[in-house]
Amino acid sequence: MPSPIVLTEAARKIWEALRAGPRDVAAVVAATGLDQSQIMLAASEGAAQGFIAVEERARVEIDPAPDAPARLAAGLPERRAAQLLQEAGGELPLSDFLARAQEQGLAPNEIFRWGGTRGWLQRVKGQGPPTVLLTEAGRAALAGEAPDEQALRLAAQGMRFLDELGARGIDTAAVAELLGRRGELARLRERKQRVLTLTAPGREAIQRAVVKREKNALSPDDLRSGAWRDIALRPYDVTLPAEVPYPAKLHPLRRVIEQARRAFLELGFTEVVSPMVEAAFWNFDALFQPQDHPARDMQDTFYLAEPAQAPLPDAAVVERVRRTHEDGGETGSTGWGYRWRPEEARRLVLRTHTTAATVRALFAHPEPPYKAFCVGWTYRNETVSFKHLPVFHQLDGIIIDEQASLATLLGTLAAFYRKMGFAQVRFKPAFYPYTEPSADVLVRMESRGKWLEMGGSGIFRPEVTEPLGCRHPVLAWGLGIERLAMLRLGIDYMRQLYQGGLALVEEVPLCR
Repeated sequence: MPSPIVLTEAARKIWEALRAGPRDVAAVVAATGLDQSQIMLAASEGAAQGFIAVEERARVEIDPAPDAPARLAAGLPERRAAQLLQEAGGELPLSDFLARAQEQGLAPNEIFRWGGTRGWLQRVKGQGPPTVLLTEAGRAALAGEAPDEQALRLAAQGMRFLDELGARGIDTAAVAELLGRRGELARLRERKQRVLTLTAPGREAIQRAVVKREKNALSPDDLRSGAWRDIALRPYDVTLPAEVPYPAKLHPLRRVIEQARRAFLELGFTEVVSPMVEAAFWNFDALFQPQDHPARDMQDTFYLAEPAQAPLPDAAVVERVRRTHEDGGETGSTGWGYRWRPEEARRLVLRTHTTAATVRALFAHPEPPYKAFCVGWTYRNETVSFKHLPVFHQLDGIIIDEQASLATLLGTLAAFYRKMGFAQVRFKPAFYPYTEPSADVLVRMESRGKWLEMGGSGIFRPEVTEPLGCRHPVLAWGLGIERLAMLRLGIDYMRQLYQGGLALVEEVPLCR
């Protein structure tokens, strides 16, 4: 007769759970209440004796964003756009379509990107004005859910694995293709699933198993009573997976901000600040931005209703700025050739850039040498996309130096990005009302296979510096911090920085 099999109490629970049939480790955890490491230890020992079979399966899990169910209930942008077209008879002039989409808060780039990928929308160019057409595929899609929409809904209900969805007849290839590129909706994660099965020898062995009590340590009572003879001490296995410790750490966006601050402080800059509610004078007029510039319209800028106006600075400064706008003043420029209005300059805005802080610093310290930077919140009436938010951080800086040049500017910015861990930096010519020459700063974003614009830079025009009392070259730049954080953290969608999930904070390494 075969000798009995000695099992610990934990192993007995695991074997009993497997008598009902194959189970994955998660199901055994739920059935026994044991830790996963205990289960895998017992499974490994049983597998070595031929009593338990361990099968590893590669699975893809859908991890929905916290707001994915709400976004799905409201309708994805491309579906709402298709419904808009259907209600209009199936076709609209492009200008009308964009106007109606904006009324519903739909971002044109998202509509055309995903509507085009799905084949629901089509731009038609003919002899007349361009139109947007609802395709037959779009009409058919409005009758039900698309595969990725079904997958998102079921994932939110707990059915997260692609193979489970495939068993329900859902096109998993389409789900992987669409959701794999929409980090704002969900992330696809590869998981290893271990399935445990009690073999035929294992089923026979459990009939003659003897359970031995198991403890981590003997108590005084165990020693006094003699119970220690029937107790097995649990061995320590240092190769087993342990609980991952998540030490306290700063939010990754705050860490990037602090690293950026330290980089400029190490480069010898002085940090300055300014109010988030700013007078249009410092936000626009002092930067030689005309009062009829499109960036000053309400569709781009947030104006305050109460209080609505701020006092202007010293009358002499205001007069020099007024003359510069109207006819160039003493700068040698012809100005913008319009009648400058002080009431427009008094309007209060949520600052659209932290250049308002550095131009104030320029006014306060017009003589070289001087280097200053500012990091702070800025506000623009932007359409939300993977790289745009209406509220974000900006890093501005200036260098006042008699020998300053464009080479100095580009070298300083390249040095900054090297300190932040990026060697691939590009500059391309650009236009800004307040700098000449001007250059955009671009950094390579490998996750999307493209160069991402980080901000603008240039040399302040005399129309900016001379009315503020500075007659020396002034280098200036404004860089987006959130875009920098996306690159550092490998994030595809800027909104992930603000979604509040602990996973983002926990999974970011302390050192990178």
